[in-house]
Amino acid sequence: MTLVIDGDSLKIEGVVNVARHGEKVELHPQAIERINKCRDMLERKLAANEIMYGVNTGIGEFSEVVLNDDQVKDFQKYLVYNHAAGIGDPAPIEYVRGAMLGRANVHSHGNSGCRLEITQTLIEMLNKNVTPFVCQKGSVGACGDLAPMSQIALLMLGEGKAYFEGELLDGKEAMDKAGIPIPGLQARDGLATINGSNVLTAMSAIFLYDADRWLKQAEIAAAMSLEALKANMKPYTSKLHEVRGFQGAVRSANAINMMIADGDLKEQRIKVKVQDAYSMRSSPQVIGTAHDAIRWARSQVEIELNGVGDNPIFFPDENLALSGANFQGSPVSLPMDMVGIAVTMVSVLSERRMNRLNNPALSEGLPAFLTKGAGMFSGLMLSQYTADMQIVEQRILSAPASIQSIPAAADQEDFVSMGMNTAIKNFQIMDNAYGILGIELMAAAQALDFRDFKFGTGTTKAKEVIRKHVDFLDIDRPLYPDHTAMKELVKSGEILEEVEKVIGSLG
Repeated sequence: MTLVIDGDSLKIEGVVNVARHGEKVELHPQAIERINKCRDMLERKLAANEIMYGVNTGIGEFSEVVLNDDQVKDFQKYLVYNHAAGIGDPAPIEYVRGAMLGRANVHSHGNSGCRLEITQTLIEMLNKNVTPFVCQKGSVGACGDLAPMSQIALLMLGEGKAYFEGELLDGKEAMDKAGIPIPGLQARDGLATINGSNVLTAMSAIFLYDADRWLKQAEIAAAMSLEALKANMKPYTSKLHEVRGFQGAVRSANAINMMIADGDLKEQRIKVKVQDAYSMRSSPQVIGTAHDAIRWARSQVEIELNGVGDNPIFFPDENLALSGANFQGSPVSLPMDMVGIAVTMVSVLSERRMNRLNNPALSEGLPAFLTKGAGMFSGLMLSQYTADMQIVEQRILSAPASIQSIPAAADQEDFVSMGMNTAIKNFQIMDNAYGILGIELMAAAQALDFRDFKFGTGTTKAKEVIRKHVDFLDIDRPLYPDHTAMKELVKSGEILEEVEKVIGSLG
């Protein structure tokens, strides 16, 4: 398969397929025409000595400094040098590949003014697996992700470092081994490569893909716990949620009902309470809220993926160059802050159900801490500690970054989105979420082993997959290998994929 980019149709699944799975990329022929048309306009303006921000002027506080013809030639190189100012550990390769794809998609609109060779080089690097070494930290999310994008732009000069065939090499060596010509940077090329929120947007696209799969597994875990706790399933009636009107709640209730279909609980062959605690009966409302948050965030991220996040922006049909702030990351950082909070919220709900499985006063006859030898053995008592620790970390990380602006560049850039902080902390929130949900799934499987009625088809399959990775806790053993195995199992999505094979898509 090859992804054809045209500036209008890139979805988060396309980002994941290219960034994570190595799908090939090519430019749409009309995108090539648009890029060349815009470049022709820019070169005419340069020949006429028209003043254009970031082309023949300095940037930021130096935007009033006009460059002479000789300086224009070298300015793009020094611009990239100066902005390659990140720090610390490298960003994962998939983040960088996603950013390169997003930047090429911006160029395909024909509003960025760079040479076609720049866009084609980004695509060749994707197709030949040359990935720049990019420090993850350094961007404030306006004027885009300047620091990390500049480390990508260094490769256009044959500089910097890049991964190729499993090795970290000098940039020119990596490009030469891959057979990619070094395009150099001419007027506008450098700024057109770096001036957008492409790293944080790519990270957000990947995160949304993973968060959606995690939420489906949260519904699987909820269904397993509800069956183990002999829940009253009337609160999961679709009609109840339809009358309120929230799309996510309807979706979530239906998914949980699919999980327990054909089981004794769903068929009302089990005696249940008239009304259960909130953590049992409000799962559709809570998980559904997270689905709704993801749906809005996805819309914002896909608008950004297909928009012109650049400065200045050129309109060749009108022979016009406009300077503005389309690099500003706030349209992505605000909804993504909300999605991180939503994942934390659903994790808290997961831990509350796990608590009910453990607590003999709340578990509808299950043994205390899900062990047959209470007193001698402690069962899953300490599993809750581990879940709780991770939730506290999630709560700390859930403080929004989008309100944390610190002015920069002598107050020329006096409001910035801090969207990179959002993107980084969201992945830390998700890392904990995998572990928390894994612990609930492990506890639910343990609890179901103490029940002697028929479970739903989806629940039965989920428990079967869990038992391939973690054994029933008959007598106490060190649990850290089980916790880690369950975390990796949730991260892999194996439970979701196997369940959907037998009951269909959960949404």
